[in-house]
Amino acid sequence: MHIEPGIVSGAKMLLSYGTALTAFGLTAKFALDGMKRDGIGALLIRSLLSTMLVFCFFEVFPHHPIGVSEVHLILGTTLFLLFGAPAAAIGLAGGLLVQGIFFAPFDLAQYGINVTTLLAPLFGIHLLAKKIIPENTAYVDLTYAQTLQLSVAYQGGIVAWVAFWAFYGQGFGADNLASVGSFGLAYMSVILVEPLIDLSVLAGAKALHSLKGSMFVEKRLYQAAA
Repeated sequence: MHIEPGIVSGAKMLLSYGTALTAFGLTAKFALDGMKRDGIGALLIRSLLSTMLVFCFFEVFPHHPIGVSEVHLILGTTLFLLFGAPAAAIGLAGGLLVQGIFFAPFDLAQYGINVTTLLAPLFGIHLLAKKIIPENTAYVDLTYAQTLQLSVAYQGGIVAWVAFWAFYGQGFGADNLASVGSFGLAYMSVILVEPLIDLSVLAGAKALHSLKGSMFVEKRLYQAAA
């Protein structure tokens, strides 16, 4: 989902600064709420684990440039279910920044665009989860249908934001429409695969009872909402 350099340029970049600041503000609020609920130690550990995983998603997992961006296996829903929204948001922003600084400095100019594209859908599935997951259900007990809804919402959000930036920067010409379309179609594979990965990870977590109540994972992973 890394927008190719030059897709958005000049004065149009100002919008990305505003959206990124908004995303960082929401992340800070989530982080404060997380610290009040679970403590700063838990938030730091989960954020570090999330950051490390995001870095692997970008640099270790296969990724291919298609159309206006790159297709990555960004397991945003998995991060959300394992570590909670605050740590997942910090991890997505931190992993993207680490990758940019050490491996893709040419992407740093588009950091505001890319971090918005990652975080806005995460905030969306945070709200969606409250609607589709009953309070008496732990995340390890989610069904395929529930994880699919979360995955479609997150990955669909990424495609929507990439399309927005592409049309905002380059207009609605035939070539740009084709590039956005090819990117969106390629991302369908991620939407199909992620729920299966989510369920596999949740099944593994369910078997690892030692993680229950630990600072390493989101409390809701094993227990219903209070």
